[in-house]
Amino acid sequence: GRRCREAAEDEVEETPQEKKLRLAKQYLEELRQLEEERAEEELEPADLIGDRLKEDVLEQKGRLQRLVAKDVQPPDPARIRVLRGHQLPVTCLAISPDDRFIFSASKDGSLIKCKWEVDSGKRLCVAPGGKKGTEERHMGHASQVLCMAISSDGKYLATGDRNKLIMIWDAATCKRLHIFTGHRDAVSGLSFRKGTHQLYSASHDRCVKVWDVAENAYVETLLGHQDIITGLDSLSRECCVTAGGRDGTVRLWKIPEESQLVFSGHQGSIDCIQLINEEHMVSGADDGSLALWGLTKKKPLVLARQAHGEQDAQHLQQPYWISAVAALRNSDLLATGSHSGSVKLWKCGEGFRKLEHLFSIPLVGFVNSLKFSASGDFLVAGIGQEHRLGRWWRIKEAKNSICIIPLKQKTTASSPESPGSS
Repeated sequence: GRRCREAAEDEVEETPQEKKLRLAKQYLEELRQLEEERAEEELEPADLIGDRLKEDVLEQKGRLQRLVAKDVQPPDPARIRVLRGHQLPVTCLAISPDDRFIFSASKDGSLIKCKWEVDSGKRLCVAPGGKKGTEERHMGHASQVLCMAISSDGKYLATGDRNKLIMIWDAATCKRLHIFTGHRDAVSGLSFRKGTHQLYSASHDRCVKVWDVAENAYVETLLGHQDIITGLDSLSRECCVTAGGRDGTVRLWKIPEESQLVFSGHQGSIDCIQLINEEHMVSGADDGSLALWGLTKKKPLVLARQAHGEQDAQHLQQPYWISAVAALRNSDLLATGSHSGSVKLWKCGEGFRKLEHLFSIPLVGFVNSLKFSASGDFLVAGIGQEHRLGRWWRIKEAKNSICIIPLKQKTTASSPESPGSS
């Protein structure tokens, strides 16, 4: 993969500086055309390109922070919509970039695409799961699906399963396009690099792999974790972050340099991770702790212990595991899930050095996946009777389902102190 990349670079015969200049000119031209179209529609004589560039610079530096948490109100439980369709626990979710579709997958191997509408959760298409060894003959997975990701243009959907396979789908039609093989154990994390068709995958084989989905090609493998990788996330930079289970580390992988930064602070197995912006991330562990990290510090900026309280397990007080985390990108709003009977919403304080619990939303079952819509208007939870990665407990009264939780704002006016408010 590296040889191919070097050959392509030699062919172009341009220095890194020339490439940067060319890409910058191309980006400015695209911005100019986009803002001209918007200006024609809105007829506003504002410096739209300048504002947009400022916002993009802030986003790249991890300083674009929409202050929305203070305005979010607890939802009316009666307005939480429950979508049923999976026979076994829902393990992962993805929301299309335009917030119109929800994709979900389950331990039953099936992949379901739901169209998100205000009044109904209409199922558009289903790729049913099959028996082991039949992947080539039928469309779906033949083992538990553990993770999924959608490209930022909404074109490709990627899903990963316990049987070491990554499947690439046309997100519009639910037609399977490719199968990627190469991992030697369960695929547990997937993320598309924002603005590209580059896909990062993580596995219980302790590897991170890089793929070019548009070219149907493997690029490279990165090694470093000492235990199974349980989660992965990325944004627009050419890097990704991973949670390393019982090795107790979170890692930032710099793809071009083939280097990594190691972060530590949790006591238990780190089971979930998500980037908040280009400079900060959040992770959750089975010791019940929730950590906020800055990518320039090796220890957490803040660590909330027993974030979901304690349970009485076999006459021992044990913290509820954090099984899912979600961040509304470039904002101060977070969500966490466990099997404690609720999803919790949190506010990040100034400089990401404080965590304030806002409110809890009652939900029965293991919260195996959480995703905010791009607009921040709703939060989606994937619920199961069992944990995504095992069968340690079973909550019989839980429903294997997808819950769409509306998030109301106290005020609709955007705050002048928060650039990029929407």
